[in-house]
Amino acid sequence: MWTDKQRGIRVSQEELLCKNACGYYGNPAWQGLCSKCWRERARPAGAHRQDTRQRNDGTPPTFSKFEEKKNIEKSHRINTMRRLFWGSPSPPKRQEPSESQTNALKAYQSLEPGDFTGFLKILRSSSSQRLQSRCTAFLNTMEAYHDLPVQKQSDLVQDFYQSFAEHFSSFSEAQITQIMEHVEKLIMTRLHKWVFCHDSCDDEQKDLALQRRIRSLNWVTPQMLSVPFPDKKTTVTSDPFLPAITAIIEMDAKRAPQDKLACVSKCSQHVFEGLSTSNSEPANADDFLSGLIYVVLKANPPRLHSNMQYVIRFGLPHSLMAGESGYYFTNLSCAVAFIEKLDGPALNLSPEEFEGYMLHQRAPSAGSRRQQIASNTQHLLEELTGRQEKLDQGMDALNLQLQEWVQAVNSQLDDATAQFARVQKEITVQVELSQVLSSSSSDTSLQGEDQSVLVLTDEHAGPKDTDC
Repeated sequence: MWTDKQRGIRVSQEELLCKNACGYYGNPAWQGLCSKCWRERARPAGAHRQDTRQRNDGTPPTFSKFEEKKNIEKSHRINTMRRLFWGSPSPPKRQEPSESQTNALKAYQSLEPGDFTGFLKILRSSSSQRLQSRCTAFLNTMEAYHDLPVQKQSDLVQDFYQSFAEHFSSFSEAQITQIMEHVEKLIMTRLHKWVFCHDSCDDEQKDLALQRRIRSLNWVTPQMLSVPFPDKKTTVTSDPFLPAITAIIEMDAKRAPQDKLACVSKCSQHVFEGLSTSNSEPANADDFLSGLIYVVLKANPPRLHSNMQYVIRFGLPHSLMAGESGYYFTNLSCAVAFIEKLDGPALNLSPEEFEGYMLHQRAPSAGSRRQQIASNTQHLLEELTGRQEKLDQGMDALNLQLQEWVQAVNSQLDDATAQFARVQKEITVQVELSQVLSSSSSDTSLQGEDQSVLVLTDEHAGPKDTDC
């Protein structure tokens, strides 16, 4: 059930899972199926993933064969990929890895999570030349045939992911996932300009239609969606969902599908934070979906449909089928589907009331809106008054501390001046005393020298001659 009179929007956990009961998350874009089941259903009859014999003329196939042989396009595509990487439609015989390949595998195995720069360094090393050549050849081929229908390009990219992951079959599932996330970022960052919002699909028209639809629903209030908002006792100076709105808008600026998914996860986490701020009770899944719908309506993200289809077509399957990112993306898909099919009963409105709102003949209660604005303004003024009082008290305390500090500095300065005067006086007295002592000692030494001179003179004179 989409709606309930008491709780508003509700989607059970079972409704988020694949309709084939495979245990993975489904998606409204795949008619409730997961990506694996959807691709199995969309695969043409008789087109199984098996090897075919190599052509006798040895001519390498081209992508134009997709238009000529639609009944065997899946097997033909796999053969094209195998010829591209191996030179033949059948995989080469498994050989024992060389020492350089073993070292490269060890280097990949020691990669830290999220170390994309380290992955590029290993890929560019001489030991990973084969893998680098496969990536380069695939990118060059995809760019050369960028006019292919976007669904065929999606199939080629998914086949490349699978064939590339087979090289790391000896690794754990977590390590393979980590490496393939780096591969996806490398491949799709370069292919983004060729495959995003492709001319062969109607993504641009659906983007415009979705934006017009969201714009026409700008009158929907959080109360209509049963979104918990801050009560009178809660101090919130802005929309608690503003960080979530910013995060979902940033999704259009990213190129790699995993980076777009990271924006969706960040937005969803901010929704939970906003719900916990607005409500004293813990947020649940029903409140989360309602909050996410409110965020999408307020943000009206640019090219939302194209971004979601880009993630669906070229993202790693495990990112959408399970885990936190898969759960958040599935809820985002449900939110968009709800907005596209939104009607009066979903908002607890009669069809006449809903039509009046859509035609701008009605508006949410002006009295209640003014009352809410006045209440919010009053809370804001009270908060600002409290802040001003705290600021004044802080300034008074700071002035008092400053005066005490100035007095202490002046007192220390006076003491230092008096002490300096005393020291200077003592130094002057000592200098005068030393001068007096030095002058008296010099006089004494001069008198002693005169006496010694007289004695020496008498000794050298000898006895005087006397007359007999």
